[in-house]
Amino acid sequence: MPDNTFDIVSKIDLTEVANAVQQTAKEVQTRFDLKDSKSSVELNEKDHKIMLASSDEYKLKAVIEILGQKLVKRNVPTKGLTYGPLITASGGSVKQEVSLQQGIAVEKSKEIVKVIKDSKLKVQATIQGDLVRVSGKDRDTLQQAIALLRNKDFGIDMQFSNFRTN
Repeated sequence: MPDNTFDIVSKIDLTEVANAVQQTAKEVQTRFDLKDSKSSVELNEKDHKIMLASSDEYKLKAVIEILGQKLVKRNVPTKGLTYGPLITASGGSVKQEVSLQQGIAVEKSKEIVKVIKDSKLKVQATIQGDLVRVSGKDRDTLQQAIALLRNKDFGIDMQFSNFRTN
């Protein structure tokens, strides 16, 4: 008899991110404290990165705060964002790159598999590229595995998808 399965994935909805970036750019242009600050927000969907720029560090922090608010309103998990180092450009202006998490890194996948194995639940976890597939004989055990993983903090945003029962 085939097993019941589900996938553990970590994906960010790029459409929602694009909308949040557009809203942020619009608000940056209209906010009084950011006028003439040469602040910008750009999304590079191909590389899954957001590029932030401003005339100084204080104004850049304001842009980051606006972006964070817009992302939260659109249900984009902020755990899926990795902020790079501040890059000082000419004239004292600063830039910062924000990476969007798409997929689970191998180290995190191994950590997830180890937690599942250590739990002694009767399920198998296998790493398949940038996702982890969990399979087991019954649906209840799979739901216990999901509950176990939800209670652990792996430092990434996880979604549980493709719940298949036979």
